Parts: sequence; structure tokens; C-alpha cells
Amino acid sequence: MSRSLKKGPYVDQRLLSKVLKLEKSNKTAIKTWARDCTIIPEMVGFGFSVHNGKHFIDVFATEDMVGHRLGEFSPTRKFIKHGGKKQKEMETKKKTQA
Repeated sequence: MSRSLKKGPYVDQRLLSKVLKLEKSNKTAIKTWARDCTIIPEMVGFGFSVHNGKHFIDVFATEDMVGHRLGEFSPTRKFIKHGGKKQKEMETKKKTQA
């Protein structure tokens, strides 16, 4: 469910103040846990290290990301593969063909 238009996008005030300070300094990335923060045009061109629950994932904000949340670009789950007998058979066929 999206946020109401009356309220506007949610932007973490601490993160926004860090972005504005970063414009003046030469720091590379802002470390943050604010996954729910919406990317606004002022954040474009800056790097963020977004926490996914275990590690920090580097995210570089571009114009296409405006309006999305920081957490969308830092996945919390790692997909390994679907298991099973058929999957193992397919993998062995690929190895023998290669």
C-alpha cells in the first residue's frame, strides 16, 4: 500500500541532513539502516550503504530510482536454486554437454 499524496514521500530527516552535508565534503557513501526512506531528487548521484539485516549493500542513486525506497535495492533474501531430482538431472546434462 502506498503512502497518501497528502502526506508526501517519507524521507528520513537524519539521512537527508547527511546528504546535504555530503555535498560539501568528499565522503564516498552514507551508511544507513533507513530502508523505508524514499529516494528524492536531492539524493541522485550519491552512494548509500544500505543494511539488509546482515551486511551493507552499496547502492548508487540514479534518476531512475527517484520515488522508490532504498530497501528495494538491497535484497534481504538470497535465492540459491530450486532443488529436487529434476534439477540435479538438468545440471548433470549441462555439465556433460559442456
